Amino acid sequence: MSQRAVRPILVTSARGKTGRRIAERLTDAGIPVRAASRSSAPAFDWSDRSTWPAALAGVRAAYIAYQPDLAVPGALSDIAHFVELARSAGVEQLVLLSGRGEVEAEACEQVVQQSGLTWTVLRASWFFQNFSESFIAPMVEAGAVYLPVGAVQEPFVDCEDIADVALATLRHPSMHAGQVYELTGPRLLTFGNAISELAEATGRDISFTSIPMTTFEEVLLADNLPSELGQLMRYLFTTVLDGRNASLTDGVQRALGRAPRDFRQYAQELVELAPNG
Repeated sequence: MSQRAVRPILVTSARGKTGRRIAERLTDAGIPVRAASRSSAPAFDWSDRSTWPAALAGVRAAYIAYQPDLAVPGALSDIAHFVELARSAGVEQLVLLSGRGEVEAEACEQVVQQSGLTWTVLRASWFFQNFSESFIAPMVEAGAVYLPVGAVQEPFVDCEDIADVALATLRHPSMHAGQVYELTGPRLLTFGNAISELAEATGRDISFTSIPMTTFEEVLLADNLPSELGQLMRYLFTTVLDGRNASLTDGVQRALGRAPRDFRQYAQELVELAPNG
């Protein structure tokens, strides 16, 4: 077996919504993985650059899922430093998870694209899983979702599709080199539409109410959300969700040769995975 074949792939944010799924897929495919997080060995923390060299040592490729988001202050500097360390460590390939419609994220994309390494960008829309594995999940569970967004449409995408695309790029670098895959689902939905479909699938009464951003910020403050995350929420809901992403793309189809998964399938699988489902 060649040295290249046994060198692991680094998956950053390996406990996150995409990182966890990608690490599982790589492991199932028999590919060595270094699933990096604050609790891994070696530990990896995006807020502590001293943890990065050990995580990068000896890996062939890296999946970059920056936390909390590429749009936050300091992300561009962090990505530039990480890419330089990766190049110095002999990493051959970078796969960057990016955000659709985020100017700041596109600046980070350019750093990766200009790295001199083999690269692929996964520019994703809002995740299905934000309704079940993120800050919206407790509201869904409580049966009342309050968000500072109106009738804007979003092409929500399944993290399972993102993980499948990432796996394809990491297994077959040359086939996906230099590609920017804009990843969306097959339909445009408002947040109200999505909640209605979750309610229908689960048979529960789940309401959706659009509220002012100031009210939402008061809720975040009451929940003791760090100020950085509060600023990110404002950015996402007032800037990114302004209708700029209200269009579908063929990124999943181009990368995988199949259509993206539909929100109804995701909603039904939530029911099947529920303890009493």
